[in-house]
Amino acid sequence: MKVMLIEDDPAMQIALQRALRASGMQVVACADGERALDRWRASVPDVVVLDLSLPGRDGLQVLGDARAEGLRTPVLILTARGTVGDRVLGLNSGADDYLAKPFDLDELEARLRALARRGSAAPAAVPEGSVSFGGLRLDAEQGAIYRGTQAMELAPREAALLRALLQRPGRALAKERLSELVFADEPTVAPEAIEVVAYRLRKRLAGTGVELVTLRGLGYLLQATP
Repeated sequence: MKVMLIEDDPAMQIALQRALRASGMQVVACADGERALDRWRASVPDVVVLDLSLPGRDGLQVLGDARAEGLRTPVLILTARGTVGDRVLGLNSGADDYLAKPFDLDELEARLRALARRGSAAPAAVPEGSVSFGGLRLDAEQGAIYRGTQAMELAPREAALLRALLQRPGRALAKERLSELVFADEPTVAPEAIEVVAYRLRKRLAGTGVELVTLRGLGYLLQATP
């Protein structure tokens, strides 16, 4: 179970990461509202824990933009704003659950597991905003990548890189930007790491009608092959 934790308080973020990981969950953390959506897309979580008071962009704005974009991951709002009005506002903005601070860790974990089960049991909808390029198709809602009718078996880093490039086919993305998306859970990763992922992905794309092109000084782009 993969949890995306969007929380700007360093002590709270560290404590929650430790607690959730101790319960067997994988945690990707983000402390900035401006970067939250990019990391959300890149990590493809099962559940999102979202604080409302964030630097750069308020949590409700992040949630509203995510829902407008078609991101349907279950969201639990975690905040010090505990009034009924705040709860209603959060739920009307697209949240699935609401937990006010201070809270019990056992209750948080139970609610996250319930949201994950609910999300996995939801009937599959026809994806809107899917991207097709060459022989590939990106399901924008689920984050899955298909070669024809078959889902591609990719390592998580490879899938994150391909998703980012498929959202802008034929247009270059800088290595630094791609590194932020692919290694969203490892902010101190070495710059060369993205090159390793690109090398592996390039081999995976053989025969798909799409190739990964390196542009020196600019980054990478996807190009359709004849």
